[in-house]
Amino acid sequence: MLCELHVHTTASRDSLLTPKELLEICQRKGLERVAITDHNTIAAALHLKEMDPQRIIVGEEVRTDRGELIAYFLTAPLPVGRSPEETIAAVRAQGGVVGASHPLDRFRHEALRREALLPLLGLLDFLEGLNARCLRPADNTAAQALARQHGLPITAGSDAHCAWELGRAVMDLSPFDSPASFLESLRRGQVRGHTSPCWVHILSTYAKIASRLRSAPY
Repeated sequence: MLCELHVHTTASRDSLLTPKELLEICQRKGLERVAITDHNTIAAALHLKEMDPQRIIVGEEVRTDRGELIAYFLTAPLPVGRSPEETIAAVRAQGGVVGASHPLDRFRHEALRREALLPLLGLLDFLEGLNARCLRPADNTAAQALARQHGLPITAGSDAHCAWELGRAVMDLSPFDSPASFLESLRRGQVRGHTSPCWVHILSTYAKIASRLRSAPY
């Protein structure tokens, strides 16, 4: 299955990708499983899950007091601004899986830095090894090397905030139907895709301005 594991909708104030548009593009591009990972909310993910339950994985990219984590198979929103350890425990409590999004990305202040990440490696299920929005390929390479060193599988995702980005970085995974089988599939999965050009970050700045004018939540 072709899987996209890091996507933001307009429920994230820095995204231009509406839920309706997202589903249309997924069908067109053949993205069979898609994790909706909005910032600090699962509202749009739950909405999309009702619209297309076989395709959508309910996820969240959540802010901790040391950097961002990314979680899948959620049923409730995660606490924001807690320690990574508390956040990981909250994911476990609802049967989800959790990893670090864009770890070691030196240009994103919200990324977990090495000194914060190393003590967590025994608690995490995976590291994001290819984030298409990383400006320096070496940061993705470093994340992949760290995952291999500690026996963790990697994920890949476009980190899409606009329609054009969706599917830029994906994984070929064998079918899965639970968090446990998802992690097993990750270990055998194949990464496909490329990083996006730097100008996509400008679109996120525009989205923040546009979000102030939206009447609907997403």
